[in-house]
Amino acid sequence: MQACKSSLWFICLLFSSHQGLSFLEVKDHLLLLYLQDLSQLMLEKTLGHSVANHPALLRLVETRTVLEKMRPIEQKLKYQMDKLVKAAVVGGLGENDPLRFKPNPNNLMSKLSDSEDGEDDEDDGDVKNSGKETSKGGIRKYVPPRLVPVHYNETEMEREKKMLEQAKRRALSSSIIRELKEQYSDAPEEIREGRHAHAARQNREDEHRTNYEESMMVRLNVSRKEKARRRQGGVLGSQLSSLTHFGDISALTGATPSLGEDSNLPKKKRKKMSTKRGKRKGFRKRR
Repeated sequence: MQACKSSLWFICLLFSSHQGLSFLEVKDHLLLLYLQDLSQLMLEKTLGHSVANHPALLRLVETRTVLEKMRPIEQKLKYQMDKLVKAAVVGGLGENDPLRFKPNPNNLMSKLSDSEDGEDDEDDGDVKNSGKETSKGGIRKYVPPRLVPVHYNETEMEREKKMLEQAKRRALSSSIIRELKEQYSDAPEEIREGRHAHAARQNREDEHRTNYEESMMVRLNVSRKEKARRRQGGVLGSQLSSLTHFGDISALTGATPSLGEDSNLPKKKRKKMSTKRGKRKGFRKRR
């Protein structure tokens, strides 16, 4: 027993854990306690004694429960622990390690010493910067970018799926589906006068856009497609050809929907170039 204690003391001195991870140290102690209680139970069974109400049995259950609860925590800390172990073995992070490229706040500090800063202040005098706020170290205030570049990883299948969902939403908002809902619905009938459905939807979109711009203090750009759709919506109110237009519901019937641009949008007219070649007519200069 004395030799075992001396061996453990020598191992503790050889492998010091005061700079290690407390999580792994606790796990090692629990495993050691578990093995001790298990050895004691095996000894009791070997001697033929009963282990029904033995205190080592309760300690085994408790230690096993704690070890099981520590397993998901160990899985979450596995990456950090591997990094620390690798850094301890190698002596530092690798050259291509992503953690080497993280922002370093020390780079925002002034590289000049206090004496050089004082000399610069004396030379400059009371000269002020042109409307730019500076910090105490002489470095401008850091303003994070509003737009962060991200990696585009959308596949062709995901793009087609998104366009199919948009086609389904357009089909569900078409006039024929809306009329079928109103026909078979138990809700009271709503009568509109002088307002078309597309005009009401456009007004709701404009109101939502206005509220967003006022709350976020930004101005949203209107695309050419949106402008063309608005122009078409204004013309539909006075055209008789829109009486038979019910929208594209092929996405609901199982047919192949048109995943491209809306076919109802007005097409750009190209100017026809005159093929006639001849002398240009002009005015004669009077003598």
